[in-house]
Amino acid sequence: MKKLLSFLKPVLLLGVSAFLMWYALKELDFEKMWAEFLRANYLWVLLSLVMGVLAYVSRAVRWQMQIRPTGYHPSLRNTYNAMMTGYMANLVLPRAGELVRCSMLRRTDEVPVNTGFGTVIAERIIDGVMLLFAIGLTFLLEFGHIRDFFFGLFSDKYTNLEHSIGSLYWLGWVLLGSVVVVLFVALRYLSRLRKNTYFRKAVDFVKGMLQGVFSITKLENPAVFWGHTVFVWVMYYSMSLVVFFALPATSGLSWGAALSVLVVGSLGMAVPVQGGIGVYHLLVQATLLLYGVPKEAGMAYALLAHTSQTLLVVLMGVLSFMGSMLRRNGAGVQLTQTNAEPHELNR
Repeated sequence: MKKLLSFLKPVLLLGVSAFLMWYALKELDFEKMWAEFLRANYLWVLLSLVMGVLAYVSRAVRWQMQIRPTGYHPSLRNTYNAMMTGYMANLVLPRAGELVRCSMLRRTDEVPVNTGFGTVIAERIIDGVMLLFAIGLTFLLEFGHIRDFFFGLFSDKYTNLEHSIGSLYWLGWVLLGSVVVVLFVALRYLSRLRKNTYFRKAVDFVKGMLQGVFSITKLENPAVFWGHTVFVWVMYYSMSLVVFFALPATSGLSWGAALSVLVVGSLGMAVPVQGGIGVYHLLVQATLLLYGVPKEAGMAYALLAHTSQTLLVVLMGVLSFMGSMLRRNGAGVQLTQTNAEPHELNR
């Protein structure tokens, strides 16, 4: 049953992505969209890929800096390989890549999975803060363009929320009561729980994870760490901007429009479907409509930006996985030779 569920989950998510892509494309004029691709200047897309590579390398350096305060010192190569393999895994099963990259780093540098996962949680929190900053900046600078988009996006949900506020109120009290009961039982039988093997393992896992989360408070060089954080997001923004110049219909858009695309595209990529496929395209196309870009040109932009970066992740992920496996096998051969008897090495 577990094997069936593990198989069905990515298939169902892929089906959702396929449906969203079909929905995004079903009313478009493909001849007009194809004409946009024929007129595109792909040198700008290539430049966005170079920026993507720089952003990923910077993220790897930043992750390595997070891990060091925990007492482990993985090499930058292994950190980068694990990270890119994890990003590639996210294209198959969303969120699975976080565990994949932590598992790979445990194999190559013996970093515990819970500790590595804690650093990933801290990384996601930091990225969330940066995204909130970008959203605030977008509302401040581009409010006239995106006001109707965001209000339309959330108005229906807000109306539904008002209708069900009573149910949510009681649900909140039930959850709070459940937490109180669990805490009371845990404290009441704490001495017995401490003797339980599974409880001790769970406590050790949480401690290791928290060590990874709070490693950010013990950075060797915080200025460099935050410099990498800012650099990564500047690259993300620049990638959105330079692809504008690849298409005639978007080449005249302002830098503020690129900020709107960055924010909306990031929200689309956060949706738990493979690589944000479908969701990203719909949101970016809708955003560009607010700036007077026709549907076909907006979809062409979304396809260029998303497809090029997805292929980059696949290429870098495959190379990282192969490099990690070959490096591990090579290290194993070297270790075997080192431990061999002298007369065996002379044969």
